[in-house]
Amino acid sequence: MTLILTFLGKGGSGRSICAIATAKKLSAQGQRVLLVTEDAGPGFGLLMGQAVTATPTALANNLSCVQLQFAQLLEQNWEQLKKLEAEYLRDPFFKAVYGQELSLLPGMDQALTLNALREYDASGDYDVIVHDGPGDQASLRMWGMPAGIDWYFRRFKQVFQASQFSKAVMPFVQPLAGAVLSGGKGLSGDLFNQPEVQQSTGLVGQGIAAVKDPMRVRAYLVSSGDAVAIATARYLWGAAQQIEMTVAGVLLNRSDTSHQDFDPLPVHTLPSYAGDWQPLIDVLPDYTANPSAPAPVEIELSTNTVRLFLPSLDKKQIQLTQYGPEVTIEAGDQRRNLILPKALQGRSVTGAKFQSGYLILSFG
Repeated sequence: MTLILTFLGKGGSGRSICAIATAKKLSAQGQRVLLVTEDAGPGFGLLMGQAVTATPTALANNLSCVQLQFAQLLEQNWEQLKKLEAEYLRDPFFKAVYGQELSLLPGMDQALTLNALREYDASGDYDVIVHDGPGDQASLRMWGMPAGIDWYFRRFKQVFQASQFSKAVMPFVQPLAGAVLSGGKGLSGDLFNQPEVQQSTGLVGQGIAAVKDPMRVRAYLVSSGDAVAIATARYLWGAAQQIEMTVAGVLLNRSDTSHQDFDPLPVHTLPSYAGDWQPLIDVLPDYTANPSAPAPVEIELSTNTVRLFLPSLDKKQIQLTQYGPEVTIEAGDQRRNLILPKALQGRSVTGAKFQSGYLILSFG
């Protein structure tokens, strides 16, 4: 099982330094490590002291590195899409469009990064993947993408199936789709219950489960002593809880800042990097240990309550909405759909309070 580590913090706070030192520490411990950077410029290679390329390249014992090139990733994924289309459609209509013609639209880099990490994870070649990304709100939206896709799918499926439009067109859509699909596969029953759709939703489910599991995906805050860097790290901490990603600790660069800013997280004070990685490596956390950080969500069925840990936020920044069985929580600039256990599904929220960093919801 691969562990994925990522780093959150203000630009210039030392995230890339921490990612490289982490990769070196774990590879020296015998872990098979892949260091993945989204930095397309030359700076990362200069820090590594070696050239990095768009394909995983071994740089040392147990340590490989890859620099994501999004134009290349777009071409690769476009070709995969065309192969799927050719397999299932009699007359594919994307066949005349080539990946080299396409440009990257905003947000595509996040989806391509997430898919690349998924593929490296699924390869089984690595024990740890160290991710060096933007470390900001966009990164958190990337990690929250599986839950967001699942939310959209469930919500629109529910609305579509309940609509009169669905009841009217389905008798015509199914035989038409059967005629278009290659091999006369045809469709029967629920269009949302086809093998291809189930495979996609299965991958989404795996992504959601991985982000929630601190032994699969884990984040660390990186900050300097600058007031803006500290405030940014604290904000990203609260936002990470919204996607149920565990923030396991803080890497504090060049600072004597009070650790109370990040209670109850463990704080690791790092020396300045001056060309020697070992002093940094020596004070990094034990990444193989199960983190002791508070869980993002705690459910107590005996009292019909749900506790959500939202540090650095206050009640004025939190908005709660319930439409039928769906409970939506908006905190800061993050919005999430709260998936409840069966015992609480369909129940109304009867109380909500914010106490000691926790949003506590009571269900009737």
